[in-house]
Amino acid sequence: MAPMSIADLVAALPAEDTWGPATSGDNMLGGVPYAPFSKGDKLGRMADWTAESKDRAGQGRQQYNRNFRDQQVYGAGSSSLFTIQGAEDESSFSVVDNTRTSTKRTFGRGGGTVFRGRGGQRGGQLQRGGGRGGFQRAGGGRGQDRGYDQRGNRGRGGRRFGWKDYDKPQRTREPSVNIRPDWQMIEEVDFSRLSKLSMDVSEGEDLETYGFLHYYDRSYDKVPVKGSERRLQSLDRAAYNVTTSQDPVIHEFAEKNEATIFATADILSMLMCATRSVYSWDLIIVHQGGKIYLDKRAGASIDLVTVNENAYDAPLEVSETSGKQEQINTPSALAMEATFINHNFALQTVTESDDAKVTFSHPNPFYNEAEETEPLASKGYKYRRFDLGLERDGEEPLQMIVRTEVDAVMKNPTGGADQQLVVKALNEFDSKAPGSGNALDWRSKLASQRGAVLATEMKNNSSKLARWTTQAILAKADAMKLGFVSRANPRSAAGHVVLGVAGYKPKEFAAQMNLNLSNGWGIVRTVVDRIRALDADEPEDAVKKYVLIKDPNRNVLRLYNVPPTAFEEDDEAEIEEKNEDEDESDE
Repeated sequence: MAPMSIADLVAALPAEDTWGPATSGDNMLGGVPYAPFSKGDKLGRMADWTAESKDRAGQGRQQYNRNFRDQQVYGAGSSSLFTIQGAEDESSFSVVDNTRTSTKRTFGRGGGTVFRGRGGQRGGQLQRGGGRGGFQRAGGGRGQDRGYDQRGNRGRGGRRFGWKDYDKPQRTREPSVNIRPDWQMIEEVDFSRLSKLSMDVSEGEDLETYGFLHYYDRSYDKVPVKGSERRLQSLDRAAYNVTTSQDPVIHEFAEKNEATIFATADILSMLMCATRSVYSWDLIIVHQGGKIYLDKRAGASIDLVTVNENAYDAPLEVSETSGKQEQINTPSALAMEATFINHNFALQTVTESDDAKVTFSHPNPFYNEAEETEPLASKGYKYRRFDLGLERDGEEPLQMIVRTEVDAVMKNPTGGADQQLVVKALNEFDSKAPGSGNALDWRSKLASQRGAVLATEMKNNSSKLARWTTQAILAKADAMKLGFVSRANPRSAAGHVVLGVAGYKPKEFAAQMNLNLSNGWGIVRTVVDRIRALDADEPEDAVKKYVLIKDPNRNVLRLYNVPPTAFEEDDEAEIEEKNEDEDESDE
């Protein structure tokens, strides 16, 4: 048989088996296209064997991978009209490689997954969290530590300080004195402006000295053996904290025109360290006869020693405590406890001897032997003068006399003159109680980590330590003795033990805590200039009284003009109440 050509083979094929696309009439079923089609479909690749075409959770949703946006199956946007039910034999069919590509977002190395929502069972993973819209962390490995906790705070384990502070309940503190309707506010100054003031003042000069000092017991400087700590004793000694306007020595200086401004060290230190304070306090300023007196009310809040005033979580108020046990850890209770500790610690750490003591030029100006029955406490008063004048003042001097205090005296190890000391005490109430400020346990850490303990105290009690250091520098003391006193039982404020004593030089200690006395003097000079400007047109014999108040909830100082008779009724009522109590005790 002769071979056939290609043309003969093509002609011999039947017409219905012709290769090529079918005619349109053969591919129509009632006018509806057989292949699904949608205008939203995107043609990316000719064939995608990796994309998952199985519906997710039976909801008819096509799996979507945002990393490859062009991987979409043709016909995915069509209606479910053309869905074909699989045959029974197809149910047993499976692909050899049945691995699924996860599209969940993970955090960390261990694949910890964050699920959000109210607790609906989405994918069998989401559970109800701790609050509305709570978060539940899933997954294993190290990634669990890097997720979010039940409160929605990110971090390793616990809450990170400074995060979501707006969610923390705002504390509303009460002012130290009630502002009356007849008071006129003159000026309001925030701490940011006060912190920018500066003025250089010399160390000052001694005018007169009063009182006497006992020698410090240096055995307290030794680290006590565990279990043999000394108990803090309660000693009955006559100690005084007389305000400026009631000091007879200051009255003598004022009559002799020795200075223009008068104050005591505790009052002046409160004003100089105002920008470090958190709690509310108030000072009285009296302008009379061309003299300015920085004064305080009877029973003022600045007489009390605060505890953890600058801590991140300060001690809770009475209304915020939940049990009777926490009542001893409120700010007022802790302040009374700390004041009691400081008074007794300064008395206990000296060796009382009439033969071995340092006597100043004059006796104690506040002690009356005919009326007092208790012996005098070791205390020395040094009246010192400081020059606050500037070049713009011209020939008019502006000087200030301050009554400063020292508590004890100590032999100089190098053989020089005796060293004058300021003795104070830091106290620990409970390192595990609310308001402790993450303080270390003194009994186990004080001997080995004294620097860490002191650094924590500088952070939690910045205002208190700054005032003590300022008072020591104003008195020109040679050293400071800081005692570490703790409760014998953390649940009781009755008994205390002395765990150790550390000594520091005032100026070096001020440098450690970034205390700038030039800023403090700048604040004092600014307040004095403001008072003098307000009374420039007043007659010289006029009496003007002002109150400087620290806002209890804001870093602001406010100056009020008050009547000259303000607070006198309160003082008289307090004196009458005190006399009634003494009469009842005598009966």
